[in-house]
Amino acid sequence: MAGAPPAALDIARIELPPRLRPAASVGVLDISEFFGETTGGVRTYLLEKARYVQRDPTLRQVLVVPGARDEILEAAGVRCYRLHGPSIPTQKPYRFMLATRSTTRIVAHERPDLIEVGSAWCAPWLVHLATRELRVPTVWFYHSNFPRIIAPRPRAAGWARLTASGLAWRYVRRLGRLVNATIAPCRAVARELESAGVQNVVHVPLGVDLERFNPRRAGRAATTRRRFGLPEGPLALYVGRLAAEKDLDLLLAGWMDVERRTGARLALVGAGPAAASLRRSRGGARAIWLPYERDRDLLADLYGAVDLVVAPGSAETFGLAALEGLASGVPVLSADQGGVAETIASSGAGRLYASGDVAHLAEVAVALLGEDLRALGRVGRCYAEEHHGWDAVLARLFQTYRRILAG
Repeated sequence: MAGAPPAALDIARIELPPRLRPAASVGVLDISEFFGETTGGVRTYLLEKARYVQRDPTLRQVLVVPGARDEILEAAGVRCYRLHGPSIPTQKPYRFMLATRSTTRIVAHERPDLIEVGSAWCAPWLVHLATRELRVPTVWFYHSNFPRIIAPRPRAAGWARLTASGLAWRYVRRLGRLVNATIAPCRAVARELESAGVQNVVHVPLGVDLERFNPRRAGRAATTRRRFGLPEGPLALYVGRLAAEKDLDLLLAGWMDVERRTGARLALVGAGPAAASLRRSRGGARAIWLPYERDRDLLADLYGAVDLVVAPGSAETFGLAALEGLASGVPVLSADQGGVAETIASSGAGRLYASGDVAHLAEVAVALLGEDLRALGRVGRCYAEEHHGWDAVLARLFQTYRRILAG
């Protein structure tokens, strides 16, 4: 989106531009703190939704996300408000959303038919304040299973983590009562929310760009490896945020044994608050570290140049990177908990190891590298084509919106 006004804006005071597509049948306002220059899944989801809206003149979308300064960006059918917010010290590049007056003014001006909240920090309360008199239907997209992040393996968690996780579930139930529906991207998370007492849970999966993430990329694997300085031989790839909840310390520790037994190297692409500590951790010195890749085509080339994708996070609500790997014709190794585990179990295009078990991770990885990875990759590609094209997924999402608006 282009056309930003001068940087020195105060959205709480300036005259806002006219509404885009005022005759659109459905206008959605998306607000989330999970949106930054080097963030992953939520950013991809919101931008893909924007592209879908731009192709359909009956829809419009307003994005409200944090930024380093106030900005307004727009394109056909889509407007993005960037609201100045301070960085979250331990969760960079995420920022707090504290602009109560600006958010209230945006909601009143844009008059969305429905609001989707995509984070659980300040955004739900900003929306709650902004809609006290407007009565706009609201949904919460449960992108982060933060009670599970606090205690990913409850049986092994100590008293402090279990207590904090219990308080987090109380907060989840409180937020669930503020909205008309809670959207879960995988069935396992939907069941967990329902078991925790959250009402009106709806399952809507995420999607993948099937044209960009395509097995054809494997045809230039040698060129891609040279471009990124990757070695020859078997190679596994992690793509995502470098954060503690991703279980990357376990992956790095276990991969030392995998490399010793198979020669397979491990490359990691991404940025995040745990990057420095992970590089110093056991196995970090043997890994290949690549920065966050903004160019989605180059990222797709990377998938096409490797033999295996690894997605170790056991608290993932979905795991877009794993789906991008499957769409690229690459099998996936993942923990047996979380959204990626559900995708692998449904597709049959990978293998699962016991969450938190370094030795089992190594055993399953070694066995998987000895299988016919190309055949597994073809299975994964077929699954992605059948179930996860963005157009079909977003059509289902807007159908969900329409049911909520009708009901």
